[in-house]
Amino acid sequence: MARIRVAAIIPMQGGYAFMYRKNVTKRKDIQNYYTFPGGGLEQGETLEEGVKREVEEEFGIEVEIEKLLFETYSEKFKQKEYYFLCKYVGGEFGTGTGPEFSHDPNYIDSGEYIPKIVESKDIEKIILLPEEIKEKFIDYIKKV
Repeated sequence: MARIRVAAIIPMQGGYAFMYRKNVTKRKDIQNYYTFPGGGLEQGETLEEGVKREVEEEFGIEVEIEKLLFETYSEKFKQKEYYFLCKYVGGEFGTGTGPEFSHDPNYIDSGEYIPKIVESKDIEKIILLPEEIKEKFIDYIKKV
């Protein structure tokens, strides 16, 4: 069975919440980029539970799921990916305590994880991965 990754699209403070990945040595092509917060589904979790857990771990905030926006298959990672539009409910942004922040040796070549809010008008200018979702996301935000 293919791995499943869930991700959140969170409007906040006139922009959107992203994870800025800095100095990622395991990538040869791009070492600094933004990505949607998220990760792999854990045993027995629903897609929605996985999104909420990942956002709590990475950003320290609570969200409500509004709807599934995008669904894709990553050939590179051999995984099905689900991107959910979420609504900020509470908590202090930037207080995540997930494994990315714990100096876990499994993350040694993953670089720094820095929660950031990017203004909507600046999203087209940043390196946001995956590219195919960035394109769909930009089309989406132009419509809302």
